[in-house]
Amino acid sequence: MSNSTTEIEAPDTITRAVHAADSYHAETDDLVGERMVLNMGPSHPATHGVLRLLLELDGEVVHKAEPDVGFLHRGSEKIAENMHYNQFVPYTDRLDYLAPLANNVAYACAVEKLMGWTLPPRGQALRVLCCELARLSSHFLGVGVCAMDVGAMTVFLYTMTEREKVHNLCEQLTGARFTTAYTRVGGQVRDMPPGFEAAVRKFLTECEVTIGEISKLLDKNKIFLDRMVDVGVISRESAIAWGLTGPNLRGSGVERDLRKDSPYLGYENYQFDVPVAEEGDCYARYQIRMEEMRQSIRICRQVLDSMPAGPVNLCDAKSMLPAKERVMMSMEELIHHFIVSTQGIDAPAGEVYFAAENPKGELGFYIHSKGGGVPHRLKIRSPSFCNLSIVSRLLPGHMISDIPAILGSLDFVMGECDR
Repeated sequence: MSNSTTEIEAPDTITRAVHAADSYHAETDDLVGERMVLNMGPSHPATHGVLRLLLELDGEVVHKAEPDVGFLHRGSEKIAENMHYNQFVPYTDRLDYLAPLANNVAYACAVEKLMGWTLPPRGQALRVLCCELARLSSHFLGVGVCAMDVGAMTVFLYTMTEREKVHNLCEQLTGARFTTAYTRVGGQVRDMPPGFEAAVRKFLTECEVTIGEISKLLDKNKIFLDRMVDVGVISRESAIAWGLTGPNLRGSGVERDLRKDSPYLGYENYQFDVPVAEEGDCYARYQIRMEEMRQSIRICRQVLDSMPAGPVNLCDAKSMLPAKERVMMSMEELIHHFIVSTQGIDAPAGEVYFAAENPKGELGFYIHSKGGGVPHRLKIRSPSFCNLSIVSRLLPGHMISDIPAILGSLDFVMGECDR
């Protein structure tokens, strides 16, 4: 794996007894034998949620694999079309529920693009901090459960300890640990509380040490390498053709990161590298997430060092709720508060699409507005749904024991897959 500042050497290639998926498809089309059909999931720890895999096995080798999704479908998009824009914010927590702050920000940015609003500099910086803390939390869990799936229980304990620290920071900032509903269209619920900056700096120092410890435990671990290297190889062409995004795409040699390619929230003002690996296997995807955590720490420190003064929300916008103090003292402000609360944001007619670089990949929101406070249509481009699409092509040719490693390296979450 490589990025613009560092070179990370991949281990020597370990010879595998199982053919790669592409060659397996070509060599077994004419073979006929007794095969067994096996249901893996939807209640199975290695499927990371309610994913059902319908496997056709030739002994221990997977011949066919069909992912069956939809067990967590809640109709989020249709719900959004029957709610005011701000009322849908808590539902975005339940998409990638491992990084709720990042979902909140992506959705709010989409509506603000429709409105033509630009947040004050401090509000943008605070959102960047939220997104990178969410990335750290999500990647810690992704690396931890993937390691545990292949037998590294100690790493899981390390990562969950750091993730709990992120939840503590979320509680300090938003009042909630998990489902935060922190953003609002046009800003945030509140600014950083006293002591929050110091707490974040302390966490960044501690988790940087932990990331180094995880690298020592895994990077040259013989068992971990045997389970991850040359397993689940996705070529650059396949990754593009199947619509992969995020670490899964960058692990196959495609340098695409929306924070660099289509900067938002002032990401162009921060110095960070986009890690890319050429191997496209499970180990490469693990390395990408490890390096991304280091880069997120780097971004967070820059945000704190350059945090501008001023408001975090848009000021004096007719579609924004007035300050509580003014509502309690002025009849005009009370009427303003009542109209915004009951009728919602007065959005213009039009269509917009906004995508953010979430921990799992490109999370996009398409909004079709006919005016008023409720979207006419809202569609969600969830990265986990697209990343899972390649499973039917990726698993055949591998052993059953390789499935947990492959699924763990893809790092999907069914909440946003099923929506």
